[in-house]
Amino acid sequence: MRPVSVWQRSPWGLLLCVLCSSCLGSPSPSTAPEKRAGSQGLRFRLAGFPRKPFEGRVEIQRAGEWGTICDDDFTLQAAHVLCRELGFTEATGWTHSAKYGPGTGRIWLDNLSCSGTEQSVTECASRGWGNSDCTHDEDAGVICKDQRLPGFSDSNVIEVEQHLQVEEVRLRPPAVGRGRRPLPVTEGLVEVRLPDGWSQVCDKGWSAHNSHVVCGMLGFPSEKRVNTAFYRLLAQRQQHSFGLHGVACVGTEAHLSLCSLEFYRANDTTRCPGGAPAVVSCVPGPLYAASSGQRKQQQSKPQGETRVRLKGGAHPGEGRVEVLKASTWGTVCDRKWDLQAASVVCRELGFGTAREALSGARMGQGMGAIHLSEVRCSGQEPSLWKCPHKNITAEDCSHSQDAGVRCNLPYTGVETKETWYWDSGNITEVVMSGVRCTGSELSLDQCAHHSTHIACKRPGTRFTAGVICSETASDLLLHSALVQETAYIEDRPLHMLYCAAEENCLARSARSANWPYGHRRLLRFSSQIHNLGRADFRPKAGRHSWVWHECHGHYHSMDIFTHYDILTPNGTKVAEGHKASFCLEDTECQEDVSKRYECANFGEQGITVGCWDLYRHDIDCQWIDITDVKPGNYILQVVINPNFEVAESDFTNNAMKCNCKYDGHRIWVHNCHIGDAFSEEANRKFERYPGQTSNQII
Repeated sequence: MRPVSVWQRSPWGLLLCVLCSSCLGSPSPSTAPEKRAGSQGLRFRLAGFPRKPFEGRVEIQRAGEWGTICDDDFTLQAAHVLCRELGFTEATGWTHSAKYGPGTGRIWLDNLSCSGTEQSVTECASRGWGNSDCTHDEDAGVICKDQRLPGFSDSNVIEVEQHLQVEEVRLRPPAVGRGRRPLPVTEGLVEVRLPDGWSQVCDKGWSAHNSHVVCGMLGFPSEKRVNTAFYRLLAQRQQHSFGLHGVACVGTEAHLSLCSLEFYRANDTTRCPGGAPAVVSCVPGPLYAASSGQRKQQQSKPQGETRVRLKGGAHPGEGRVEVLKASTWGTVCDRKWDLQAASVVCRELGFGTAREALSGARMGQGMGAIHLSEVRCSGQEPSLWKCPHKNITAEDCSHSQDAGVRCNLPYTGVETKETWYWDSGNITEVVMSGVRCTGSELSLDQCAHHSTHIACKRPGTRFTAGVICSETASDLLLHSALVQETAYIEDRPLHMLYCAAEENCLARSARSANWPYGHRRLLRFSSQIHNLGRADFRPKAGRHSWVWHECHGHYHSMDIFTHYDILTPNGTKVAEGHKASFCLEDTECQEDVSKRYECANFGEQGITVGCWDLYRHDIDCQWIDITDVKPGNYILQVVINPNFEVAESDFTNNAMKCNCKYDGHRIWVHNCHIGDAFSEEANRKFERYPGQTSNQII
């Protein structure tokens, strides 16, 4: 993997750092390649646009005819083999659904299966040459590492004829006034970067569809009308360098290069006669509203209930696509998932068009229902739900096929600031304190913090904050249905609760009980905690600092792993329990995932991606002591990783709530759901039973 820009922040302050290429464990050849017998008669090239020289649609010439490869069963291992055929050291990624545009002619290979160590693509398994049931909408592409194999001869590699293409787009605001313009830039002259530099675009025939595409590339969901007369007046005083004209977009394109357009030739002496530079004005999404006035204006508009969200991403604008159906969040199957569908999601969420349409659960596997499959968007739909799609059954798709997106984001200049982390022994000043972030901020100075009063008087190591950076993170999710299914009341004799009392798992009134006589009333339930993220969940502390508990005979790797609370409908806490991490381990895993963590023999603790840790209802401290709770209607709340000791890509799904009805003898637990899982209307219904006027049963 290429080094990754580190300026963006994931939810709750997870900072991003560089992930080295060795993490992928990609195979590489031991010697420089020669012209291999297996590839005799075959020629390879990268095609399509927009692209860089080391990426593109893979095309193979066989028997004098050029053709493509279908993306069915395509993997990174196949991309490694093809990149080496093309003269690069390895692959850093691959693409599907004709990201670089559909090819023409034959589809030479389908269901290509490589281990990654083959010397030639001919050694990989497939359906056979020319045997395919795909269309060119499924053409595969590769992204190779920009590093050539030593001694490689280009005689086996033919790049497509170098067509002019738009590499990048920007808006240049008018040069009026001396004030510093706020970022992101939402309005200005359209400039495109061509191989020989930046040029302007002739506005003759320019349409709102063209503006829509440009805004999408720049990270904005929509465009608005602009005062062209003002810009034409300015244009009379300036010299221009036009490089592009005749732009005609449909409006659904994810990149300007996919539109019909014409380039001026070098010998064109008259350019854009009677015209002027094209001007575009974009509307930023809620996260990027440039001024407080824009934010207030957007907040004042009535907004419908959000039915699409992104989960598991490390950056804003990326993640696993999840949709809300019948008050339940579920994922989208990646069958026929493409840039048009991904762009609809991105614009719906306030970003631009999609940079990538991700398949194969690249943003982690979801949990629960898979609501949609074979989504086919034109790109004009206001919501993913407006696109034709197929409702599926459990047999049609698995969570290993969850779709994801990476969206185009506006340039905010945040990457020019760096947040340093170093030994603070020589620090002489503390500049911020009381920092509280929601996780959606783009910069630390956007978070709430003390203004002029700094709480830390001394700048020593003890008083300065630090971070450990990671490109990926875990994401824990409680299986809420299991809590509801396993909840029950037990009256447990005090003589069986000495260990629990030692670990502070009983209510405060237990201290004055008549030990060992009597009992405590316990609300028991099982908790099954899944890791749906992209990194293993590991305790913050190393094994050297784990605490041995003789009574229960185990090590605690975290002081508090979960909080269990009984709340009144207005949020007042009436009973609580806590769960030190008895032992974080992989109880069970998904079919294609192996267990890595086991507590036996002082083993490593953690939860692997794709695995879950099960705490059964019948073990100590897996309860809430409700001995002192009066009959009434309550809320059962469970919060995982409550102190945020371990980084996660998403903390919004760490809380679970259930309705509880307790009559003094029995308890009914129902309507369990993850904290943000229900619609606003369902949450309003959740807060109060029909006919309930107080906390007493009626």
